[in-house]
Amino acid sequence: MVAALGFNAVPAHAAPDFTVLVFSKTAGFRHDSIPTGIQTIRDLGTANNFAVEATEDATQFNPTNLARFKAVIWLSTTGDVLDATQQTAFENYIRAGGGYVGVHAAADTEYTWAWYGDLVGAYFASHPTIQAATVRIADTTHPSTVGLPVAWTRTDEWYNYRTNPRPQVHVLATLDESTYTGGTMGGDHPISWCRAYDGGRSFYTGMGHTIGSYGEANYRTHLLGGIRYAAQSTGDCTVSAPPPDLALNHPATASSVQNASFPASNAVDASPTTQWTSASSDPQWIRVDLGATHTINRVLLVWGTTYGKNYQIQTSADGNTWTTIRTITNGNGGEDDNFALNASTRYVRIYGTARGSRKAGYSLFTFQVYGT
Repeated sequence: MVAALGFNAVPAHAAPDFTVLVFSKTAGFRHDSIPTGIQTIRDLGTANNFAVEATEDATQFNPTNLARFKAVIWLSTTGDVLDATQQTAFENYIRAGGGYVGVHAAADTEYTWAWYGDLVGAYFASHPTIQAATVRIADTTHPSTVGLPVAWTRTDEWYNYRTNPRPQVHVLATLDESTYTGGTMGGDHPISWCRAYDGGRSFYTGMGHTIGSYGEANYRTHLLGGIRYAAQSTGDCTVSAPPPDLALNHPATASSVQNASFPASNAVDASPTTQWTSASSDPQWIRVDLGATHTINRVLLVWGTTYGKNYQIQTSADGNTWTTIRTITNGNGGEDDNFALNASTRYVRIYGTARGSRKAGYSLFTFQVYGT
């Protein structure tokens, strides 16, 4: 039972492998889960042979003291918590190879410190009420995600972020916005990620708002793996460039067009100014022939004024029989970046069943498909 909770028995009196500092100072909202989070990290340390110190004293951010720690865990910090001298000390600590772990509201911290914004990866924007949602594991081999369910349903406060961190980080897990209400990031909603940054390492998880989170075996495993990575355990956090767009300039057809100026081909021509527009009715569809069978993992859509509120991403081997691989409900338009797909297909179809506005037909500027 102990091992199932993310613990491994270690000999009594064994010298700790490393020491971490938990920093939980708040200058804004204060999470009532902080004491439980600190105790959980202490328990993980006891069971996994690392030492834990905890503080809310910002003066501990000085060169001599920081050098004692393999990683510093920012546990639901909020607001401006370090002065300029302390910020410089922490920057130098990371540049010397130190590790950073950000938990939940660590993204709601130090908005005017640009270096920290890059370190954490993205700043908090908003959140809906606490509710259950499905977390989809994007990297099943990282220490923080190995062994977790690939479709992990759990309850938490789910952050929306001001920007999508994906171009700068290695995404470990995403939120499936179709499984809860209040998500604003569309089809691509990273919730945990990591990266090498400025000489050191960074791991962030948006999970961990609730007291109950820290009693979950899977969450404890996730947190422990993130700490181990930041403290120099092996973990691949390479940021990879996306592969070529498989749909680019391939044959595209649609259920209808508003007129000859808005053909389906406009959606796959890589131009941000041309669009496919359908007739003003539901349902409507647009499909692309990739020319050969590919394993696809991502579909990027950029909608115009009239967007797909409810739609399905479908695949087909022959262009006749279709399989739905993702269903979007309550879409909000703009960019829908659908990651964590896994389908072998030649044809990809967007099948819209409800528009965000019924005043015009579907308007789609970009229809891109990625995979191998």
